[in-house]
Amino acid sequence: MELGVSAYLSQPFIEQEAYIKKAAAAGFNVLFTSLHIPEDDASLYAERLKQVGMFAKANHMRLICDVSPDSMNHLNLSWEQASNLKEWGVTGLRIDYGVATETVVRLSQEMQVVLNASTVDKREAIALRQAGLDPNKVEVWHNFYPRPETGLSREDFRQTNTFLSEMGFSVMAFIPGDVPRAPLFKGLPTLEDHRDMSPFASFLDLYEGEGIETILVGDKGLSDSSFEQFHVYHNEKAVLLRVQPAVENVVDVEEKHRNRKDAARDVLRSESSRSFASIGKRDVTPANTGERPIGTVTIDNNRYGRYQGEIQITKTDLPADEKVNVLGRVIDTDVPLIQHIKGGQNWKFLWM
Repeated sequence: MELGVSAYLSQPFIEQEAYIKKAAAAGFNVLFTSLHIPEDDASLYAERLKQVGMFAKANHMRLICDVSPDSMNHLNLSWEQASNLKEWGVTGLRIDYGVATETVVRLSQEMQVVLNASTVDKREAIALRQAGLDPNKVEVWHNFYPRPETGLSREDFRQTNTFLSEMGFSVMAFIPGDVPRAPLFKGLPTLEDHRDMSPFASFLDLYEGEGIETILVGDKGLSDSSFEQFHVYHNEKAVLLRVQPAVENVVDVEEKHRNRKDAARDVLRSESSRSFASIGKRDVTPANTGERPIGTVTIDNNRYGRYQGEIQITKTDLPADEKVNVLGRVIDTDVPLIQHIKGGQNWKFLWM
């Protein structure tokens, strides 16, 4: 698994450095930037790219640049000189349309080459293979789509990925961030399904749901709690759920929980809470026994006998039960994460 963030050359790097440092600390190891965004001032590219490259080198991050024939001109470089960008800290080039097959093959022998998933068809892929391209040295990246309603459908996404996998290529896709980028401020996802989804939920959908191993945040920022979700998943293999408490003195705030291997249909059941899920070890008096819409965090009270103390999260809407106390509710943007917590999967709570 590889995680990445984006740095944009329209903005001085010093204004983005703190964000990218947080990303590196949270386990992100890829940086992406583009050298052909229409609203950018291309005269700033060279100096700012060198600054991004220095940071990438110092933090052991891959730096992939989106390039076209025009953007190479902005750097005063020819395609024959493209590998000189390695001296600036650039480790790979994402090559758009208009670059000769021979040039792509030659570059792949000198540095990482990334192809555009929206422009690579079967005929081109076969031509590249016949010209000597090693698919193990090449990745294929999807685009991000700033305008609402233009992101890919899941069906087309899967069809493209199946074809690319059959050709031997690995695939990357973008997810939105918490701080959307100008000029539309509507997120930068690959899938339209992710337009209004949280960054971490989009990530889990791609990684666990679609089997995508390289995932980048297209937008220019993540919140501290999103960073914490990625950090916990990267380091502890646990899903961090942000929860709004419904009562004071919420129990087991810091404890990591594990869904029982024999996963229930309607709820996540905390295996670790079973240590006190019996009469005599803890007395949980009935309180706040209201309805339990999807994402509700609960604890069984003493009316449930030997189940007393069991902590659960509802996977569907459930009615009120006098034997079950409501502790809080997973925030709306994190509710989609619940479906990814299978039997034996760990989760943690972040009480908001």
